[in-house]
Amino acid sequence: MSELHKKEMRAVYTDNLIKYGKKNKNIVVLEADLMNCHGTKKFRDAYPTRFINCGIAEANMIGVAAGLASCGKIPFAASFSPFATRRCYDQIAVSVGYTKMNVKIVGTDPGILAQNNGGTHMSLEDVALMCQVPEMVVVEPVDTVSFDKLFPQILACDKPMYIRLQRKTTAPIFEDDAKIDLFKANVVRKGTDITIVASSIMVHRALTTARSLAEFGIDAEVISVHTYKPLDTDTIFRSVKKTGAVISCENHHLIGGMGQMIATALMENDIRVPFGMIGISDRYGEVGNEKYLADIMGLTEQDIYDKAEEIYKKK
Repeated sequence: MSELHKKEMRAVYTDNLIKYGKKNKNIVVLEADLMNCHGTKKFRDAYPTRFINCGIAEANMIGVAAGLASCGKIPFAASFSPFATRRCYDQIAVSVGYTKMNVKIVGTDPGILAQNNGGTHMSLEDVALMCQVPEMVVVEPVDTVSFDKLFPQILACDKPMYIRLQRKTTAPIFEDDAKIDLFKANVVRKGTDITIVASSIMVHRALTTARSLAEFGIDAEVISVHTYKPLDTDTIFRSVKKTGAVISCENHHLIGGMGQMIATALMENDIRVPFGMIGISDRYGEVGNEKYLADIMGLTEQDIYDKAEEIYKKK
């Protein structure tokens, strides 16, 4: 395991803010009283005049970020994912989206990663919400290596952006020399029989499942998606035309999530293959650790295996 994989995702976030903040004095960090949770106190200590703690007032934080962006700053505004999105959605849509402000909104501990904070802190709909904002780029790094490589590209992109971010350590997916393009998905395992399109914590589960499927003669191709919008349909289409079957896997509601985006794209391009989705079905979150939540919400390797086998048999 590389040194980068040993770091927590929030450390990669803060270290990159400090690194690029040294070169670019327009980078500003805003927090909703969660700098301890996000590790951004290090940025505050390094650049105290470019750090603003807005308190537990996320709607105001988004308004402040939009104002800073209108003056040429590049604000990174962070909170737990439900508070960074649904709590201040109108401010995002109007102050950031409608005015096309270059604001980077960071939502942490998405989906079941909220764990013991429970349903009130568990955003299962944030991707769907943020993808509805016109021209909003929606990104979720898969591991620390991919985030480290994506960060300068995120910084260089002048569009409004939502970054869905794990806080803690992540399962290693990419080698240090991997090529990661903000607007391209990555084929992380080649296969011929079925395509598994996965994002976030589901990529590692998909790779584990693919190895199990191989033992029973099903050769799965696994695609890692880090950008939901704009979705790299070209990579998905090439794989699906080869394998003839596809399933999607996401730590998010099925309604309005990546799976429905893929299904719509396939339909619009008249690509007719058996298709299935792994995700969370129309429910709220609850208190529990990641393993428990994955079990009850159908996000386990066994769930992926069963769905892949079902879809493969429909070819």
